[in-house]
Amino acid sequence: MKIILIGIQGAGKSTQGNLLSEKLKLPYLSTGHIFRDLAKEKTPEGRYIKETINAGYLLPDEKTLDVVSGYLLRPEYKDGYILDGFPRTTVQANAFKENIDFVFYLKVSDKEALWRISGRDDERDDETLKAIRKRIELFHEVTLPVLEYYKEKGVFIEINGEQSIEDINKEILSKIS
Repeated sequence: MKIILIGIQGAGKSTQGNLLSEKLKLPYLSTGHIFRDLAKEKTPEGRYIKETINAGYLLPDEKTLDVVSGYLLRPEYKDGYILDGFPRTTVQANAFKENIDFVFYLKVSDKEALWRISGRDDERDDETLKAIRKRIELFHEVTLPVLEYYKEKGVFIEINGEQSIEDINKEILSKIS
């Protein structure tokens, strides 16, 4: 089974991704986690990634596709996965040739997302107010059209992401079974 989680930063994708991974015995892959790890590398690429994500911008489509495709070639992903934070653009969605079973959109308001991010315990370099605002703006501008792409494919399911963690998880699991 191949699942994609889409939502604005702070929507609960990581929380649900980890819960689903445990329950469904599928590996969870977060592009945000991958890029934050790459940004720590003391290389020109690492510096570029760090500067880009810390400013709240998305990495170029080609770079993102290369990284995600490379990860998905690993043996642990051959039987399925839960993917968080990808695709973020229609270019990425069109180029991504995997047969996806479910795309869950965890819908939360911008206000709720900002509230959740501000309440996190772990401070991250890419979560300055300026970067978060830019990422929210980009979500509305370039990621929302991706939802239409998956609606047309018949695999799109919208979930109210402002429910409790348990209720969101139950709703996702009920849609899968």
